[in-house]
Order: sequence, then structure tokens, then C-alpha cells
Amino acid sequence: MGWSINQSFGLTFHRAQLSNKGFTLVTPLSGDSSYLIDLGGRFVHRWIFNGVRPHISKLLDNGNLLMMGVERSLLPPPSRDFTIQPPPFDQHLRRLGANCSIMQEITWDGEVVWEHRDIAMHHDFVRLENGNTVFPVWTEMPNDLAKQVKGGVRRAKEKLPAMLGDDIVEIDLNGNEVWRAETWKLFDPKKDPICPLETKWEWTHVNSVDVNSEGSVLISCRNNSRVAAISRNTNDPEIIWKYGFPDTAHQHHATWTNKNQVQIFDNGMHRQTDMSTSRVIVVDPETNDITWKYEGNPPAQFFSGHISGATRLPNNNVLICEGTSGRLVEVTQKGEPAWEWWNPVYNTRDDGTSIGWLFRAYRYGPDHPAFTNKELTPENLPRLNSQYGL
Repeated sequence: MGWSINQSFGLTFHRAQLSNKGFTLVTPLSGDSSYLIDLGGRFVHRWIFNGVRPHISKLLDNGNLLMMGVERSLLPPPSRDFTIQPPPFDQHLRRLGANCSIMQEITWDGEVVWEHRDIAMHHDFVRLENGNTVFPVWTEMPNDLAKQVKGGVRRAKEKLPAMLGDDIVEIDLNGNEVWRAETWKLFDPKKDPICPLETKWEWTHVNSVDVNSEGSVLISCRNNSRVAAISRNTNDPEIIWKYGFPDTAHQHHATWTNKNQVQIFDNGMHRQTDMSTSRVIVVDPETNDITWKYEGNPPAQFFSGHISGATRLPNNNVLICEGTSGRLVEVTQKGEPAWEWWNPVYNTRDDGTSIGWLFRAYRYGPDHPAFTNKELTPENLPRLNSQYGL
């Protein structure tokens, strides 16, 4: 969507009787911090990451923060000149969106108490009740299979690196792998093609992962516009449900609801049946029927071509992250706005572009273990709130 060059930042709308109480966690992209904001839209706590550019952070039930990011020592990425010989695997990954290399568990006061490194990890993670962690990693696909994958576009004189697929891995607290699903063995190279407007570098580009109480792993794949549920309770993973194009287009952040339906941020980029507009939908895997949706009114008012997400709150409201504008909006089941906040933190990308992008946002209730005996007031960060006029 477009927005004014005089855009107001911070809190722009709040109907207290409708909003779900709590504090919202955001991690502005290309920065060095994650922030908690109150319902007044003011910063009340900040985690600063030394030597790491954070991509996504979530609060854990033990009160700590789990962050996935990329070590700054690995930056900047190599040249994006597609006519020269592609760089090695580990360097090529740095050119891809949401590339990460480290996860860290961090206390409220910033102490690192656990970490795991993998140069191929990216986008998202889930910490399970048993302490294990599930996340996607890139892997180079066999060339004979890559040649069978339909779709995608190749630029003139482009020298392609090996096509990448995604594995979903589960590790224990000691970093030992306990489960892996090679998704490139589960999708069909003809029935699950790459979007014809996308590069042939990657087949799937997993951008979210979630696990339900039955152990089924839910993933969203941007490049081939697929959402899939994968069985995790056996050593032979298989896709047990699949959904996507033309019903979604380059979607993000597929999550299980408490009724085992699936909520999706449908970005709508390269949508062939209409203009590119975004929406949030809930799909029943039993019937593939859409049981709830939110879209702009008019539809063009709501659009984020990439990143973005939506989380279901305890009162059944939905907190929507319109990532490329940096806008958060909480809506009721009737689609009524309850709260809106615009990210004022703009960071500089490697190419010099200034962005206020948000990959995700999460709301946590006042009784979350992380907040026990904590004074969460704007007075904790007076200079920061003053700097951004909050």
C-alpha cells in the first residue's frame, strides 16, 4: 500500500474495549534490536544484539527471548551480478532473503544462555515444549531433480547456482539433530512449479514453520505458493495436506489455529485472477473452505508484496503485520480495527536503502512469564521514546 511522506508513526488508532491486552514484540529488519511496545505504542523494553543482525524474535515460556539472525561477520553478501560465475553455497546464501546463521536464547537482561549455528538456517523457528527447536535450512538439490522442476524464469546470460530446496530440521538443546524432512522429496516438480515470474534459484523458499499438538509441521513456501502439513511422528515424513496457488499467491506465515485450521497471510503478489492485494484467511484442511478472511476495504488499501504475517490472539482478534509498510493492525473477528501502530524505526540495508520493514509481530499477555516482577513503562526508555516522538 502507499502511505504519506508525512506519515504519523507509533500509535495511530486504539479502541481499548476491543483490543487484546498485552505487549507487542517487534524486530525491525536490518537493525540490531528487538523491542516491546505497550498498547500506547511506546517502547518499554529493548534487547540489543552484539555482532548479530536479528531477523525474528519470540518470547519463550521460560521468560527468555529466542532470536534468529545473521552474524555481521558474514556480511556483506557477494555480488548480485548474475552473469558471472555463482559464488560457493555458503556465500550464495547471503544473497537470499531472510538468510540467517545463528539462533540465540537471551535473558531479559541480555545474557546469552543458549545458541546454535547453521549457515543455512533461515526465516523462522518453533521451540517445542520438550526444548527442541524446529526450523528450515536451505540445501542444494540433486541436479537431475532440479531439471524436472517446472516454472521459474531465467535472465539472459544468467549463470545459475545449484537449485536450492528446503529441509525442515529438529534439534535438541545440545544441537543434535533428531528429525529431518527433505521437502524437495515431498513436493511434485510438475504439480508444484515455481511461479513463472520468479528466479530458478530456489524451488520452495520456506518462510514459516509451525507445529500443532499432534506433531504435524506446517510450512509456507513462497516461490511455489504452497502451504503444506508434514507428518512428524514417523521417520518417513510425508505431506498430509497441501494448499496454495491459485487460492494463495506468495503467501507467508501459515499457522495452526486452536481448532487445527490454518491461518495464512496471503500476500497476493503475482496473483493472476485480480490485482495484487493482500488478505488474511483461515482455511479448513478437511474441506479447503475459507472459514474467515480479512481484506482491505477497498481491497487495494491492504497490500504487502512480501514478508508479513498474522497471529491469532487469545480473544480471537488477529494481529496483522503488513510488513513492507511497517504497519501493525489488530482486527476483531468482524474485521473491526482495534489497534494500529506504525513502525518508526528505519534501518539501512546493505545497498543503502532505508527501510521500516517488519517481518513479524507478536502480542503477549500481561501475565506472560517474561513480565513477572518487571516494570514495563515508557520511562524505562525515555530517550528512545523521545527520539521517535512516542
